[in-house]
Amino acid sequence: MNEFQFKIDKKPELDSVDWAILELLQVDATLPNKEIAAKIGVAASTCLERIRRMRRNGTITATRAHVRPSLLGKGEQAFLGIQIRPHARDTANDFVEKALALPETLALYNVSGNEDYLVHVAVADSTELQSLIIDKLLALPQVAHCRTQLIFGEPWVAPLRKQP
Repeated sequence: MNEFQFKIDKKPELDSVDWAILELLQVDATLPNKEIAAKIGVAASTCLERIRRMRRNGTITATRAHVRPSLLGKGEQAFLGIQIRPHARDTANDFVEKALALPETLALYNVSGNEDYLVHVAVADSTELQSLIIDKLLALPQVAHCRTQLIFGEPWVAPLRKQP
């Protein structure tokens, strides 16, 4: 089980203060607790305890830095739609393990539709992308097909917000 696969018995109860904290942290997880508390109008100790509770109950799973691959020599990104065969738990688990081990992989999604997995990758250029697809992914015995979609520019990211 990885950090995203939590077994939660019940959905955490979040109020408007929790949602305000979450929205700020999703935009900038480096904000000091004192600043978050001031922005939403609660005591710093209250804010800290709420953040700790949301970590314990699995609402907040990690704190990460968003890195721009283009500044690190990985200027081309793509989504690779992967079909695996045969459809079996062992086959899927083996593919997931191998795909996540690739240094080009940024994220991996199990999806419905024509593909079984969507792999978000970052590479230096189209030559490196071709090599990744042919020499690494299609070389895996469980990969039956790979569909490529190039990503233009950086993603627009929005925080998850409470529904009205």
